[in-house]
Amino acid sequence: MRYEVGDIVLITHSGEEARVIDIINDKMLMVDVNGVTFPVYSDQVEYPYFKRFTEKRPQLVKKEKKYVDDVRKEKRTEVNREEDGVWLTFLPVMDFDEFGDVVVEELKLHLVNHTRRVYNFTYKLHFFGKPDFELKNTIQPFEDFYLHDIPFEDLNDNPAFDFEFTLPVPEKGKASHYEAGVKLKPKQLFAKIEELKKKNLATFSQLLFVNYPDKLVEDRVEMGKLAAKGFKVYDASKARQHLEPARTVVDLHIEKLTDDYRRMNNFDIVSLQLKTFEKYFDLAVAHRQPHLIVVHGVGEGVLRDEIHDILRMKKEVKSFVNQYTPGYGYGATEIYFQY
Repeated sequence: MRYEVGDIVLITHSGEEARVIDIINDKMLMVDVNGVTFPVYSDQVEYPYFKRFTEKRPQLVKKEKKYVDDVRKEKRTEVNREEDGVWLTFLPVMDFDEFGDVVVEELKLHLVNHTRRVYNFTYKLHFFGKPDFELKNTIQPFEDFYLHDIPFEDLNDNPAFDFEFTLPVPEKGKASHYEAGVKLKPKQLFAKIEELKKKNLATFSQLLFVNYPDKLVEDRVEMGKLAAKGFKVYDASKARQHLEPARTVVDLHIEKLTDDYRRMNNFDIVSLQLKTFEKYFDLAVAHRQPHLIVVHGVGEGVLRDEIHDILRMKKEVKSFVNQYTPGYGYGATEIYFQY
């Protein structure tokens, strides 16, 4: 590689000068042009010295003397930038193997803010539900924030990219926080990379959110009026006494939930299983249980993956694990709570 970070290069197809900010691999560079960063192939740039030497220099024209009162005030023109949300962007780093085939070595992850707001964020990477990497920082308006690299072979381990966003200065009417996440399955990832190759693109992105959400307004109900109309009103501190008992083990096999499962299609079966799971998850939290075992079976992993996606977004979940046990094999997930 004849270029180094910090070199000034010329983009041959546009004639723009850029600064090299990263060496992606032997074939590609990451460059910056007036604050905009993007990848280019190394054969698409060259040093700008020949252009500077050969281009005609403008002749110096003697300017008339002007006084301050004669100078017009310049109008400030604000650049119109389109707001289209906050994105998680993936940049595959590709190289050639010993057989001359293009292979992906790693993914570079960037958080891209295409809004006019500043956000504090917490980013967490999970593999098979276990935390692997965490980062807390702030992203400015229309900023591209580099997160980290992931080896390509690790993407078979069910990675989940989870974010929690907050405003640096809380605003009345805006939510206290907002959670968003991306989960890439290997099949989806390979399809995305093949699409990049066909269209000769460098990155693909997943939308996290378009606008930071408003605060949910809860309706206030006068308890005294309800009691006067004959409704039963309970003391919140004694609410657990009126709840259904919780379970430490929940079996979601469909034959355990209904006798009519033979008449149900796959969508209805999974919907009933998820509804049952969320019911006993909420009961476990309400009863302050330390842990809960959910038996989902092995199968194709559809129900397991849906449950894991839900668990990653729950604040009450400290951790969860799907590992081999003598009683359930790999067909159960154990959830540990934090309060």
